[in-house]
This record gives sequence, C-alpha cells and structure tokens, in this order.
Amino acid sequence: MSNLPTDLKYATSHEWVKQEPNNLIRVGITDFAQQELGDLVFVELPLIGRNVIAQEQCAVVESVKTASDLFSPVSGEVVEVNASVIDSPESVNEDPYGAWLFCIKAHTPTELDNLLDAADYQALIDQ
Repeated sequence: MSNLPTDLKYATSHEWVKQEPNNLIRVGITDFAQQELGDLVFVELPLIGRNVIAQEQCAVVESVKTASDLFSPVSGEVVEVNASVIDSPESVNEDPYGAWLFCIKAHTPTELDNLLDAADYQALIDQ
C-alpha cells in the first residue's frame, strides 16, 4: 500500500494536488507513481507563465526505466516551479509529497471536485 496523505486530492494520472490560499494549486507525483517509475534522473517542468488546461500534458519525469508525462490537474497559469527537483530529481523518490513540482493559479477551482480523495485513489491503484 502506498503512502497517501488524506489532506490531498489525486488525479487518475497519478499527480497529487494540495489546495492553498488564493486558488493556488501545488502539484507533485504520488508515492505510487514514483515507486512504479523507479529512480528519477530527470525532471522537465512547465515554464512559469504558461497557461494550461485540466488534463493537458505539461511536464515530464524520467527514470532509469522510463519517461512519463505529467498532466495538469486543473486549468490555470503556472506561477511557480520547484527548481530544486531539476537539480535533484531523486528528491521526488525520497519524499514524493514534500518534493512538489509546480504550482498553478487555478482559473476554475471547482475542477478540484473532479479529482479523487485518498480512499478513491487507493481503490484506483489497487485495481
């Protein structure tokens, strides 16, 4: 069983989401995703100022096994990226819920209602 904080929301594409004040949405990959990928060796993050729509491919993580696209869980503007994960991609493996990847200023915060809670995400990965 993966480590799943209950205060987060989850996308079926294995991103986690933390809602913060002022419609700021912090995004990372789940513990399950990093376990499946293996040791991360490269992270490509979206450019600050980029407008994304929900479920749009916007970032990439690469491991020793494979590369995987990451998708925006909500529509909005990328307002911050975590540059430290570019220099140390292994930090995502070490602490997937601490090593966030990017933040989006959500245009439509109600899109968060389309995401899974921890119990529903656990059911998804148990299939």
